[in-house]
Amino acid sequence: MIELEIIYLFGIMFAALAAGSVLTYFAFNAYLKKQRLTAGEIIDQAKTEAEKNMKEQLFKFREEMQRRRSRFYDDLKSKEAQLNKNEAKLVSKEKELRRLENNLKYKESRMSQRNQKIAQREEALFEKHRKVDELIDAENIKLEQIAGISIEEAKKQLLQNLEDRAKLEAVQLAKEIKDEAKQAAQREAKEIIAHAIETLASDFTMESTLSTVQLPNERFKGMIIGREGRNIKAFEDLAEVKVIVDDTPEMIVLSAFDPIRREIARLAMENLIKAKNINPGLIEQAVAKAAKEVDRQILKAADDTLNDLSIRGVHQKIKECLGRLRFRYSYGQNMLQHSREVAVLTGKMAAELGFNVKLAKRAGLFHDIGKALTVNSEGSHVQLGVELCEKYKEHEVVTNAILAHHEEAPPISPISVLVTAADKISGSRPGARRDTLEAYTKRITGLEEIANSFEGVSKTYAISAGREVRVIVEPEKLDDRQAEILSNDIAARIKQEMEYPGQIKVCVIRQTIASRVTDEFEELEMAESSDDNVDGKVSQN
Repeated sequence: MIELEIIYLFGIMFAALAAGSVLTYFAFNAYLKKQRLTAGEIIDQAKTEAEKNMKEQLFKFREEMQRRRSRFYDDLKSKEAQLNKNEAKLVSKEKELRRLENNLKYKESRMSQRNQKIAQREEALFEKHRKVDELIDAENIKLEQIAGISIEEAKKQLLQNLEDRAKLEAVQLAKEIKDEAKQAAQREAKEIIAHAIETLASDFTMESTLSTVQLPNERFKGMIIGREGRNIKAFEDLAEVKVIVDDTPEMIVLSAFDPIRREIARLAMENLIKAKNINPGLIEQAVAKAAKEVDRQILKAADDTLNDLSIRGVHQKIKECLGRLRFRYSYGQNMLQHSREVAVLTGKMAAELGFNVKLAKRAGLFHDIGKALTVNSEGSHVQLGVELCEKYKEHEVVTNAILAHHEEAPPISPISVLVTAADKISGSRPGARRDTLEAYTKRITGLEEIANSFEGVSKTYAISAGREVRVIVEPEKLDDRQAEILSNDIAARIKQEMEYPGQIKVCVIRQTIASRVTDEFEELEMAESSDDNVDGKVSQN
């Protein structure tokens, strides 16, 4: 390898020398022409240049050889070091293999000894079993002699007794399974309804036939009445409401049984007050403008509700009636919100039971659509709703749901039954109607009183409409284990003393804060420990 590199370098050197000589020759000829030197001087100068070039090339060649030799020795040392390292690893692995081999031989020896002991014990056990069998046979012979019957006859009698007992147990088990299946079906149905209820949390709204309008000052009452009462009379005729101006400071009252007319009157009055100018001409314009605004709100409320429920293909007239329910109240409950709740509940129950969810939502949403027409039309809301849906070709299940939820017709589909159930749930949920508000408040108070009756409880909060009770305990009186027991005790007490739908989650919170300060009264450390969500869940169907 080295000899080839030397030969290669010598070749390069001689080629360089030849090239240098040629270049020197031509350069020298040029120089002769320029300087017009003599032939002897030219030869001497050429020799001098050639010798100089020869020395320079030789010097470079020696330097290159020295660098290559140094690099070769460095590579050789590196490879020798790597080989030594690999050799040391191999020696280490050989030692490890020998150690493992010795351990394996030792374990094999121990295993062989154990197998011998097991074989000896098996032989002893077999001998004992043989003796036991002999004793049993002898005892059986004695029993046959005493009882007067053979073993086969005893077996038959025993099997007959077992068969009679198994039949009795089978009958009882079948009855238990049947009862359990009924209970499971009822429990599952109630859980489906409870789960659907828990997804709703709407606000309580009071029913009213009055609307109030705030006035900037008392001077506006005179402007509203007008000269000889012309303004107030014109407003009442155009808006079809009764305007009550009494001694209540900076306020007037608008009264009407039609909630839409009352809303139009309220918007018109507020716009007139903002304009600070009231006369019969402006009143007519304000009422017309307010009527357009209320119509826009009606359509927007209907569109928002239909979009939220993903219901499509609704006739414009039905859509208008749906939007009008935004201003309609029954027993303190907003009818549009109530219809939306019934649609959501019906859809969730239908989804759990595998029915048509879209049709279920549609039937639930339109079950009280007739209440939008009762103010200006004669007849019950059920009759008006059925006539509206039949006129605009709604699905027969929707029409049947309107009739069935007031038991005016038998249900033709399970969806009609779900709508009836959802209607009752929405109307009876805590806070939905005025007649349940007192019971709802009593239930919340009862939950807090039960939790506060236990020792070590500091504060109790009933949240999420009574579906969760958070109990804060005193950390110095109860440890973590006692807090967990407390959650179970509270849950058991609630289940024993109260009636409630669905589940109630009992969450016990225990918190300990420790601190330490230095001698210079600077805060050094604060550690906080919180044992949260020690839950005890109690459910009742």
